[in-house]
Amino acid sequence: MYAGGYAGRILRIDLTRKTWTEEPLSEEMARAFIGGAGFGIKHLFDEVKPGIDPLGPENILVFAPGPFTGAGVPCASRMAVTGKSPLTGAVGMALSGGHFPSEIKLAGWDAIIVEGKAESPTYVAIMGSDVRFRDARHCWGTLTFDCQQIIKNELHDQNVRVCCIGPAGERLSRIACMINERRAVGRKGLGAVMGSKNLKAIAIRGTQPVAIASEEKYRVARAVLLKAFKDSPVLYPEFSRCGTSMVTDLTGAMGVLPAKNWSATGEFVPIEGIGRDAHASRTIGREHCYDCPVGCSQLRLARTGPYAGILSEGPDFETIYSFGSCVGMTEVDPVIAADRLADELGLDSISSGVTIAFAMELFERGIITIEETDGIEVRFGNDEALIKLLRKMAFRDGFGGVLADGTAAAARRIGRGSEKYAMHVKGLELPGYDVRALKAHGLGYATSYTGADHCRGYAFQEVFGVPIPWPVDRFAAEGKGKLTIWNQDTRASTLDSAPMCAFLLDMAVPDTACQNTSALMEAVTGLDLTPQEVLRVGERINNLARAFNVREGFTRADDTLPERLLTEPLKAGGSKGHLVSREELDKMLDEYYSLRGWDVSSGVPTRAKLAELGLGYVADALGV
Repeated sequence: MYAGGYAGRILRIDLTRKTWTEEPLSEEMARAFIGGAGFGIKHLFDEVKPGIDPLGPENILVFAPGPFTGAGVPCASRMAVTGKSPLTGAVGMALSGGHFPSEIKLAGWDAIIVEGKAESPTYVAIMGSDVRFRDARHCWGTLTFDCQQIIKNELHDQNVRVCCIGPAGERLSRIACMINERRAVGRKGLGAVMGSKNLKAIAIRGTQPVAIASEEKYRVARAVLLKAFKDSPVLYPEFSRCGTSMVTDLTGAMGVLPAKNWSATGEFVPIEGIGRDAHASRTIGREHCYDCPVGCSQLRLARTGPYAGILSEGPDFETIYSFGSCVGMTEVDPVIAADRLADELGLDSISSGVTIAFAMELFERGIITIEETDGIEVRFGNDEALIKLLRKMAFRDGFGGVLADGTAAAARRIGRGSEKYAMHVKGLELPGYDVRALKAHGLGYATSYTGADHCRGYAFQEVFGVPIPWPVDRFAAEGKGKLTIWNQDTRASTLDSAPMCAFLLDMAVPDTACQNTSALMEAVTGLDLTPQEVLRVGERINNLARAFNVREGFTRADDTLPERLLTEPLKAGGSKGHLVSREELDKMLDEYYSLRGWDVSSGVPTRAKLAELGLGYVADALGV
């Protein structure tokens, strides 16, 4: 049995009945799935029936930190929130940091499962083992930062941590996110799931320390991790000082910074206006997650024009892309202002920026007119249009209602051939790396169980040139199936389920990720998972998530990329002439499925593979 790390308790909240129950956490569950995304996907597959409406009361939300969260392990104040995505219909899983994840553990819980639907707007206050349902009608309609302050005041405790939704989630925007403090539980529309349940917020406070199985082993494992931090040539010298904004310059130089809805990658590269130095000129401080020595999150203050005085925690690289190069922006302050507004409204910054970029391309091509856009000149580089559309999307106002559910839904509503310009996979908008010149990264977009998600199989080997686990050619398709599996499985166990900050793998422990998790598991929990068993947990999670999607009707045909990436070579820049041809994608998928042990023609996990991973009941459910 685990001797530390885990509280041994899962909190189940029934909003319909306004009741809660405590469930035990088994050692079998801890060993097989570790925590975080593993716990979430396990509950999702087991409890959510096929074909349910993601915005119906039958959907669940699982808030799950991990065994290291709150235990003093650096960069481990993370949680995974999992449910069926209303944006994609597939597994919806998003990660977030800050203090809220550690507060879950300090309150004595390994996960919080929310089910049902409240009769009226409600928030749940969890004070250790005391769980109460409180009226949130006075909070309904508030922006996320204001909502948090109202709840802190009402509970007479400024140290309460709050995860909430804004107007976008209340109006069931399928690209709505959750916000805890200034951290987003972004992507996949999980904020809309909260809104569909009339759940405005969860507030939590805890004071219970997390037990450590072996203090001696813990000191050693923690020291090894901190040494890796210090030895990294990037983590403290670069990343701690400027955050992910440094990636803007790198991708721009490589010719893979997507621009103007992916139509001008390599041609439009506004680094001077929105790159690292531009953002550094606006940095006034930084924020740390609970027990994090790195402090990568930058506080940036807009200083010019109508945006002067607006402060945002960020923007990070993905938001610099979505509100910057993707919408044709050349100045930093509108990006900062849009980032702050999206957080206040509870809109995912990637999906909302890419959706607006989609509308901008349609407008410039004459597919939509100014009469349809409420009189707004929806053109690339128009910062006023960007800000107006964000607000209109959150409130489903006019043309904003057309865009409020992301690019795939907007393309269906608009028609007229607009689908060609909708940049998404499985309904999830593309992140900020043009994969026409990053083939493993592209295969990750195509095969990720959440849709186009850079976090589920980030190919740092291609982006940063790190030769681990082996050197790669970013332009080549050969061997990318094997590399993508390694990236996906390693991240699923060591980052998504531990969970720990994703930048550890890329910058500090790329060669020892599984060993690091193995050592910390033994030290913190007392469970003796070998590095190979840790990697196996990642494989199990990815297979179970795939099985959920197969059960929802997803097939090999859904593991694809937008037409533009398959047919239009890059026109300029450091990756000029490259694309992912359909033949290359098919070749990579064949290799990927074969090495996964899945049926190559359909992409369905085989009974033999599922049984090998201890998921025989899943094979029965799929009928394979």
